[in-house]
Amino acid sequence: MQDIELRQIWKSYDEKLKEQLVFNRKNTSDITKMKVKSALISMRPIKLFTVLAGILWVLFLDVLLINFFPVGNLFFLISIGFISLVNKIAVGIYVYQLILISVVDINAPVMGTQKKIAGLVSSTLWVTRILMLQLPFWTTFFLNSAWIGSGNLIFWIIQGVITVAFAAISFWLFINIRYENRDKRWFKFLFGSYEWTPIMKAQEMLVQINEYKEIND
Repeated sequence: MQDIELRQIWKSYDEKLKEQLVFNRKNTSDITKMKVKSALISMRPIKLFTVLAGILWVLFLDVLLINFFPVGNLFFLISIGFISLVNKIAVGIYVYQLILISVVDINAPVMGTQKKIAGLVSSTLWVTRILMLQLPFWTTFFLNSAWIGSGNLIFWIIQGVITVAFAAISFWLFINIRYENRDKRWFKFLFGSYEWTPIMKAQEMLVQINEYKEIND
């Protein structure tokens, strides 16, 4: 009789312990979801500022293009035109990212949230790659076609070297700004911590949530 009572007590204790573990895991999962949302929301101010600043910058560039168009300086028009185009694309991508951050639902299936964060990672890489393409055009916007025949040879040699160097750097960055290089020093320096770090933290926490879910299932 005493053995049966002991077994029942032990069984009851074991069930309560399992319930407590499940409860603790659920609480941990819920807290982690809140941290994911917080990490994503922390990126919103800098992205919103970038969008507003980008719109003003693009408007300024377009005003320059309109005002200088009658002059017909091809170096200026092509350079500023391309820079303006690249920044318009960047603003569009940042708007897309703000929308992604806004629609993230911490109570939705983890798979859906992972897809949205993957979209943030991909778009962050692409917007930086695209912005790098404007680098060589910052070395040509001030040139004048009238200088070609009358310009100093040394000036054009120096100008050519600088433009080619910027074009090479631009091309190299466009090719190498990839997720696989995220741990490299130059990558971390380029991206800083305001945009990239919160996304990485959110990804890591989603993996934890998946692990909690698998344990509970």
